[in-house]
Amino acid sequence: MELAEDPESDAARVTRRLREDILSGTLAPASKLVEREIAEDLGVSRVPVREALKTLAAEGLVILRPRTSATVREFTPVDMADLDEVRSALEVLAFRLAANRRTREGLGLLRAALDREVRAWQAGDRAHAAIEAANFHEIVTSIAGNDMLLEIDRLLRGRIRRRLVQQETDAERSVREHEALYEAIAMRDVAQTSALILEHMDNIRYLDDPTWRESDPLLRAAPREE
Repeated sequence: MELAEDPESDAARVTRRLREDILSGTLAPASKLVEREIAEDLGVSRVPVREALKTLAAEGLVILRPRTSATVREFTPVDMADLDEVRSALEVLAFRLAANRRTREGLGLLRAALDREVRAWQAGDRAHAAIEAANFHEIVTSIAGNDMLLEIDRLLRGRIRRRLVQQETDAERSVREHEALYEAIAMRDVAQTSALILEHMDNIRYLDDPTWRESDPLLRAAPREE
């Protein structure tokens, strides 16, 4: 199927299409990404495909292999644990800043994403609900008012979105907790927002629990320092 004409460059359109296919699972982990085949399928030359693959490699979604086809990146359990640790710290900061700095316009964007998540959940569309849940988190970062945080988020966004969309989640719990987070941000209640995001992210306990070392898979096997 050829890409429809729009103001985007060919490279941007190919990037968007491949990113969507990777995040949705249409392109499974370890799938080969052959420039010639992608170019023929999307009705473009191989140059924008090559540029798109470089962009997706920078986002951590694709592995480029010299003189061979690229592949969709497979994330190991360690990769996921590393991402969760980094994301946890960034999410707490983003939500705290958003609660303190949100604007009426930003709050409107957040409410719209939450409403879409609620409608998808009510319709039983778990995949769409997960996508809107990811949008909710990204909008929080965008309204946090910190350009460096936003820059880091853009670097990790593809990996984080893939994590959120493809992992098994309780859609009802996500909606319920996002509703509470939205209300806390709307009230500019930084303390409540902090407590709620800590509860929302199950893997975040190591940030405020001094005993987390005992359950950490890497540190548990490490010799104790005297």
